[in-house]
Amino acid sequence: MSLPVTLTIAAGAAIVNIWLMVRCGQARTKESVSIGDGGNEFVIRRMRAHANFVESAPFVLVLLAALELTQGTSNWLWGIGIAYIVGRLAHGLGMDGGAFGKGRMVGTLITMLTLLGLAGWALWTVYATVL
Repeated sequence: MSLPVTLTIAAGAAIVNIWLMVRCGQARTKESVSIGDGGNEFVIRRMRAHANFVESAPFVLVLLAALELTQGTSNWLWGIGIAYIVGRLAHGLGMDGGAFGKGRMVGTLITMLTLLGLAGWALWTVYATVL
């Protein structure tokens, strides 16, 4: 069985991950920080944007895959997966502050709602027939 939603969102997540990695490298180069964050707020912000992504992506992808395997491909899964990627882009840009500063809050909210929605759906899938 193919998992088009999961594979597409996983590919998108890989691209977002690379984008965030490059942004960390750019910040380190600009601020002359070779290892770690050097105590530099700009570098810290970029590193945390990347770390926040890495902290949530595995959960989202596992839940998407599990739901797609058990429930099949659906427009809801597509929407949730796309929203997650858009939210992570907004968060990454928002972590820089400036004109996209609200992106951090929007991205965090989208990520939390995505995780909560997928977790709830997964639990409902398992236990709805038991009740």
